Amino acid sequence: MSFFRRNRREVPQLNTAALPDLIFTVLFFFIMVTHMREVTLKVKYRVPEGTELTRLVKKSAVTYIYIGKPTDEMRNVTDNRTHIQINDKFADVADVTDYVAEERRRMSPEDAKAMSVSVKADRETEMGIMSDVRQALRRAGTLRVSYSATQKDGK
Repeated sequence: MSFFRRNRREVPQLNTAALPDLIFTVLFFFIMVTHMREVTLKVKYRVPEGTELTRLVKKSAVTYIYIGKPTDEMRNVTDNRTHIQINDKFADVADVTDYVAEERRRMSPEDAKAMSVSVKADRETEMGIMSDVRQALRRAGTLRVSYSATQKDGK
């Protein structure tokens, strides 16, 4: 009986030297394309349309105030009237002045000088509420106020 020698071939190991580079590249991609939502909206608003619109340049110095009807999840908690949302809570017009002053204190001095408030209001919001919010912003010393809108189709 003869003995046959088997050649045992080993499978070469997988080279994992480039694996960390690949993982960091994919991680960097997701960091760049992911938009982190800062505020959970409790009011729904349909953005009004306008013709003479400009973009905000420095968004780090912008504070947002949302005005509209409550969302379906919040409707059973509150009534159906128009609400003002600051950060993640409902507020009254009187709270707007304190909120803007607190936001200004948190900012760096350069951003505090360039601070502006962007009002994102529903297109059917009554002008009385908008006027009250403007007066509260004026009392807070905020003179740069912008209103969010979408570009109107020029037909």
